[in-house]
Amino acid sequence: MPTVARWWSSRTDPQRIDLYTRSSYYTTLVFVPVMLFFAAASDWVTASAWHPVVLLGSSVVTTAACLVLTRRGFHDRAAGPDRPALLVALVAGLITVLAALAATGEGPAPAAPWVTGLVGAAVLLALSVTVPTRPLVTGAAVTGVLAGAVALAEGNPPAAAVAIGASIGLAVAFFVTAFRFSVWILDVVLEMERTRGVQAQLAVAEERLRFARDLHDVMGRNLSAIAVKTQLAAELVRRGRDGAAEELADISRVAEESLREVRDVVRGYRRTDLPGELAGARSVLRAAGVGVTVTGEEEAEALPEPVQAALGWVVREAVTNVLRHSRASWCSVELRAAGGEAELQVTNDGAPGAGTAWGNGLTGLAERLAATGGRLSAGPAGDRFVLAATVPVRVSA
Repeated sequence: MPTVARWWSSRTDPQRIDLYTRSSYYTTLVFVPVMLFFAAASDWVTASAWHPVVLLGSSVVTTAACLVLTRRGFHDRAAGPDRPALLVALVAGLITVLAALAATGEGPAPAAPWVTGLVGAAVLLALSVTVPTRPLVTGAAVTGVLAGAVALAEGNPPAAAVAIGASIGLAVAFFVTAFRFSVWILDVVLEMERTRGVQAQLAVAEERLRFARDLHDVMGRNLSAIAVKTQLAAELVRRGRDGAAEELADISRVAEESLREVRDVVRGYRRTDLPGELAGARSVLRAAGVGVTVTGEEEAEALPEPVQAALGWVVREAVTNVLRHSRASWCSVELRAAGGEAELQVTNDGAPGAGTAWGNGLTGLAERLAATGGRLSAGPAGDRFVLAATVPVRVSA
């Protein structure tokens, strides 16, 4: 049982809804032959042993064709219903209805009409995976008309036949639209999941664009200066004039400045700025569709630069894990500074089934914090995932 619970908790919400919807369809269709057989058995007066055999066999074929139709519909809903499977289901369903008519007695008995309704409900249920609601309601009305005609053929009075057909049509319509609604919910959830993935990709692309823009701003001007000064120094050397050494020294200075600025860009900012990291985390998470609350930004401004640098890495790693490895709907980032320590805690609801093993990112982050005398803890806490980092306020650069 724990294995089943662990397997269930490891699946995402869309996967759970998809599994629930599919199992509901398959379970219902599997019971169709049993329901058909007992519906006909309530009015069983046949003298031939072949009628029950034909009834049961054709109902099994109808169910098998509906299962194939349902499975292929879930596999590719845009392709529409599978026509060969639909044709087999309709033909086998017709044989089932005729067998029920032959096997049940004549007179005011509802067995054969309800067999007609069950066959129609099974076929429409399989179609509801790919067919919109309005055609399904029309199909339910047609099923009701056919059930009424079968009731009339069995010798029921016209008023009773109309009542039977109307009740069966309404029951089938309610039954099929309920299942169609579950498929609609599944489509909405899957679309939201795809949208969230796109939002996360856009957030990552926005961060890459920011990095490219900063890199261009830093390197564009300096490389242009290096190119111009190199040409000037070469021209001075070629003409034998003074000043080439000064230009080369200036080129070396610009190159060293560029190297320093590129290192700052790779770190994310040209100066360590924990409030900026917190603001960036809020922006990226919101862009990815995750509700986020950030507290302690005022305290972040008062922290020493080495502490801000260490906690800045924690913010980046935590946000990256939320976007890439969780299905969080909300995330909170809390910063507290008291007792000579600064503590940063990031909590989200996106990893209820997460294990305690750390990846390379958290392992490297723990090593980085250990170098400053800090410590890191991360793991599930109930239905949440909590990452907490503590750094002494007075740490060496």
